[in-house]
Amino acid sequence: MSAGPQPVSEPAWFKSSYSGGNTTECVEAAFMPTCVLVRDSKAPDSPRISVSAEAWSRFVNAALR
Repeated sequence: MSAGPQPVSEPAWFKSSYSGGNTTECVEAAFMPTCVLVRDSKAPDSPRISVSAEAWSRFVNAALR
């Protein structure tokens, strides 16, 4: 029996493994059902950027080149 999509109450934020130990310039991301959220790790209550999953994928692929 399938329960269908479940609501996500709070985003699960993470930092890139490339962030290293320097805490002065980090962003965090959270995968959501319809988008990816991005925020400043030093200001977690500040506005967030929401991008489509497709845009996030293109960004990551371009950054890895």
